[in-house]
Amino acid sequence: MTLRPFHLAFPVHDLAAARTFYGELLGCAEGRSSDEWIDFDFYGHQIVAHLGGTAGDRGANSVDGHDVPVPHFGVVLTMAQWRALAERLRSADVVFAMEPTVRFEGQPGEQATMFFRDPSGNALEMKAFADDSALFAT
Repeated sequence: MTLRPFHLAFPVHDLAAARTFYGELLGCAEGRSSDEWIDFDFYGHQIVAHLGGTAGDRGANSVDGHDVPVPHFGVVLTMAQWRALAERLRSADVVFAMEPTVRFEGQPGEQATMFFRDPSGNALEMKAFADDSALFAT
């Protein structure tokens, strides 16, 4: 089975800031846009930044001893992509909600992960596995 792209629409308070963050910093190609929204190619998936509303911050849940922002979205990268993105974000002085780290070390589902927020406060998680078959490990 071929994995189909997902679609996610989310609120932003400033389209220019979203364009800079997702387009320039994260390297997401821009698709269609209007005065109220922008489509981005988020690693092969379609995300749409819509002007208006607020990011839905409902707090955090503890996962492996770390506070994980809820809600959040993201993508599973290759380990090389994850390392390169972590370095790019550090170089841009992005403030991390969770610094790039390895979670569940030595356990099923061991993963590299990092959390950060876009300029509108939306939380993102980028993760990677040394072995992608561990994605749904129990």
